[in-house]
Amino acid sequence: MRRITRFATVGIASAALALSATACGKTSSDAASDSGDVKAAIAYDIGGRGDQSFNDAAYAGLSKAEKELDVKGTEAEPSDGEADADKVQRLTSLARAGNNPVIGVGFAYAPAIEKVAPKFPDTTFGLIDDSSVQGENIANLVFNEEEGSYLAGVAAAKVSKSKTVGFIGGVETPLIKKFQAGFEQGVKDTDSSVKVLSQYLTQPPNFDGFVKPDLGKAAAQGQLDKGADVIYAAAGLAGSGAIEAASKADKWAIGVDSDQYNQKGLAAYKDNILTSVTKDVSGAVFNLIKSVKDGDPQSSEIRYGLDKNGVGLAESNPAYTKMTEVTEAVAAAKKNIIDGKIVVKTTP
Repeated sequence: MRRITRFATVGIASAALALSATACGKTSSDAASDSGDVKAAIAYDIGGRGDQSFNDAAYAGLSKAEKELDVKGTEAEPSDGEADADKVQRLTSLARAGNNPVIGVGFAYAPAIEKVAPKFPDTTFGLIDDSSVQGENIANLVFNEEEGSYLAGVAAAKVSKSKTVGFIGGVETPLIKKFQAGFEQGVKDTDSSVKVLSQYLTQPPNFDGFVKPDLGKAAAQGQLDKGADVIYAAAGLAGSGAIEAASKADKWAIGVDSDQYNQKGLAAYKDNILTSVTKDVSGAVFNLIKSVKDGDPQSSEIRYGLDKNGVGLAESNPAYTKMTEVTEAVAAAKKNIIDGKIVVKTTP
């Protein structure tokens, strides 16, 4: 079994590692060749591993690479209230330790990768959910979240009996607005009489909306009180609170990023998780690691949409698969998006 080394934050020990590597004049590629091992690292977004969503999907890709590619994996957890400087130090330490690729999970790593990547030209840096920072050794792993969210909107409009559905965004950022835009468009294109209640949990620079389930639970309860019978939350760990609230009210929840019906931490609520908008983050992470190991590292923008099954709707809940009218409507919408007959908006 391959072993994963975990460290919670980058402090004095990591700084010492960086200094010792500099003193010896070694680059990341030197370190890798010394050990004879292929090593890859992922630095988690806010919430860390165990969020039952985005970060866990990235971990799944690393875990698959360990098993199938004989890669040694390292995970780096974020610290509470950290600044960009902390991310810079974390990525620097991972690169100096010989990891290649080094993958930042989430758009928050963009400023750090912009600073660190030029210092390690022989190391590939993966940046998930952001293409604003580019370079010869940067692979921008991005997704058409709006397309998957459109399909969720179709499903929500089809199953809603109250003609009211809800969208909860964790933090109001351009990325999460893509989820909102696609969902609202999918609902309205399917049934213009269905009302969509949309709200955000926090505003930048407060990112609690991605990590505090109680915020998601309270927001979902408010929407349920207003008659919503389907709630779609794009809010990371906070979304688990929304799923809990919907389940306890015996209404439908729609998960995000991972197939949340199959997440162990949400097992108590799975019967009420109609479907999930999936992003193949695990596949993107695995593909990047494989490309580096194969000697042909990915770079520039690698986009995953419906056409590549990079986004989509999970079909794990047997109740969902039995809803023929719903699944047929979703399948038709998917085809029309791929064929270009439906253009999904990226802003509400």
